[in-house]
Amino acid sequence: MEVGGTLTDQRAGGVDVDPGSAPRRLGLPLVGPVVAVVGGGQLARMMAEPAAALQIRLRALVEAADGAAAQVLPDSPVGTPKDIADLRALVDGADVLTFEHEHIPGEHLRALQAEGVSVQPGPEALACAQDKLHMRERLGALGVPCPRWARISSAAELNAFAEEVGRPVIVKTPVGGYDGKGVRVVGSAVEISDWMSDGGPLLAEEKVPFVRELAALVARRPSGEMRSWPVVETIQRDGVCAEVVSPAPGLDPALAAQAEEIARTVAEGLGVTGVLAVEMFATAEGVLVNELAMRPHNSGHFSIDGSVTSQFEQHLRAVLDLPLGDTAATAPWAVMVNLLGSQLEDPAGAYPALMAAYPDAKVHLYGKEVRPGRKLGHVTVTGDDLEVCRERATAAVAILRGDDPEEEEAR
Repeated sequence: MEVGGTLTDQRAGGVDVDPGSAPRRLGLPLVGPVVAVVGGGQLARMMAEPAAALQIRLRALVEAADGAAAQVLPDSPVGTPKDIADLRALVDGADVLTFEHEHIPGEHLRALQAEGVSVQPGPEALACAQDKLHMRERLGALGVPCPRWARISSAAELNAFAEEVGRPVIVKTPVGGYDGKGVRVVGSAVEISDWMSDGGPLLAEEKVPFVRELAALVARRPSGEMRSWPVVETIQRDGVCAEVVSPAPGLDPALAAQAEEIARTVAEGLGVTGVLAVEMFATAEGVLVNELAMRPHNSGHFSIDGSVTSQFEQHLRAVLDLPLGDTAATAPWAVMVNLLGSQLEDPAGAYPALMAAYPDAKVHLYGKEVRPGRKLGHVTVTGDDLEVCRERATAAVAILRGDDPEEEEAR
């Protein structure tokens, strides 16, 4: 606010700030804390609404001026986290730096920390989400149950591991894979010869005979407070999350407690701050940890409409070290279905038909250009009857995809 011809930054308890600072140049008022987030996709976009409600200034480093987050955030400079100058500009005047993806050089984050920037989660924790081999080593040290795995760099090492656990095996590139990318089910080294030619080690894992896939989400703030959401079931299609059901139907309470405790152990043991999503395989013997994400995650999108506090609001609270919100469900069931591609040029054109047919469906589109199989948005339905919720959410997404109603009914 204006005080004697200067701007008083309310975040700093009345400390005068430079009127020529970046926020003022954009004509934005200096009110509330400033959260800088790396990434301009749908996760940063979905942080915008709770940030506005809490009078938090959200500033995102975006890849393109017309990207998902840039469409809704006035303060969204274009840049890349690979350039530390872009990161320094992003955090100028910010209270905290956080992320919507893990693809940030660790050395840049450590440099920013040394300069006094609050990085949440810190680079040591984030390294476990950036490098799957490092993740497996750290989880093993914490005693967290995981699939049997090995670091391999040659056909001989792959064969030796396959002899131990059986074929086929799962092979993953340690860095950069997501949504099924960088993952192959292989019976021989020939199938990963292109990866081996790069010379770097790969992660080999046993192919787990799982019953279903689960996700446990927990939020932790720097001072140590943690809160969890109900354990959910995730349903994948072609390596991409297609549906999430909260809570996981028919999950044994002891197994749910085990999954939640594992997530808390990981969060505390790795020093994670913000939202942590732990993807798990449910087997006949218990649960095994598959992947980690140290940010809001697709498996938690249901919480926008199905929880007292969404994962996006909770992440903002956590990284600012504010008291965490209630994670109780707002209805017995929540079903989230992803919109993966569409036959329509613009799925928003289907709003009238969708809203008329399913007024209880909550639609979230991400402002993305339509491409085959691309995550364009999601729909959540909450209620007392699981099958009704699932049917209505699925049918609503079918409208956004432009599916023929008669063909959809035949399925």
